[in-house]
Amino acid sequence: MRPPPPVWRSILYVPGNVPKFIDKAHERGADCILVDLEDSVTVAEKPTARAMLPETMKKVVRGGADVAVRINRPMRLAIPDIEAAVRPGLAALFITKTEGVQHLRLLDEAVSELERERGMPVGSVGFGAMIEHPRALAELNDIAERGPRVIAMMLGGEDFALETGSIPSDESLELPKRLVAFAAQAHGVAMIGILGTVADYSDPAAYKKSAERAQRFGFSGGTCVHPGLVQALNEAFTPSAEDVAYARKLIAADEKAAAEGRGSFTVDGKMIDIPVIDRARRLIARYDAIERRLKKA
Repeated sequence: MRPPPPVWRSILYVPGNVPKFIDKAHERGADCILVDLEDSVTVAEKPTARAMLPETMKKVVRGGADVAVRINRPMRLAIPDIEAAVRPGLAALFITKTEGVQHLRLLDEAVSELERERGMPVGSVGFGAMIEHPRALAELNDIAERGPRVIAMMLGGEDFALETGSIPSDESLELPKRLVAFAAQAHGVAMIGILGTVADYSDPAAYKKSAERAQRFGFSGGTCVHPGLVQALNEAFTPSAEDVAYARKLIAADEKAAAEGRGSFTVDGKMIDIPVIDRARRLIARYDAIERRLKKA
């Protein structure tokens, strides 16, 4: 059993031990706040960040965002991270350096025990599988299909580039990101990321352009480390008013054609058949899901 796929156009990283960022996170308009216990927190500060988590999680959801927590990979750090994070209100754990289904099953066992102990529905916490080593590429389909709790997948670009000896760039990261995307898309898992790097936040226009390109390749949302990029992500991953209107036009035309016994027809001089209508219905479903999220916020 997996939680339902998330509607996360924007995921904002927040260091788990920096109150000035935590206190304002709910004002940024992100769909999900990802409280980081990993790279942005030094080893010496990790116990402090864990101890802060109960209050941190309450603060970051005040604007209607979901809250997730990025945990560490070494098991000796991952288990105390999970102990601190799994509590009512947690939407997901982002699993760093995910390498296979067995890795996820071990963590699933720990999370299930904590959900039972803390009065939470078992299976309510999702996993975001972060692919950060080239050897995990051979396991992508298994992770997407059989990984417990997996609701989202993403490539950890900086770590992946480090492990492959490459420079993180649009060119070097596009292929692995698209491989992760194909696996996620084949099994109804949200693909998170932009077709570019996420470390450089100095050019919001370029960031939005990369996000829009990712959206055209079926990615469902992106991450950012600076609040100034949240709006760019929300805009890039929200269907435009023009696209929504055209999709509704196609669906109405399809219903009219079906009533007349026709399976294909033309709209604005273009031949329309089943895949085009299915795409339109998916766009409307996503738009409606975003609208529901915004009304809840």
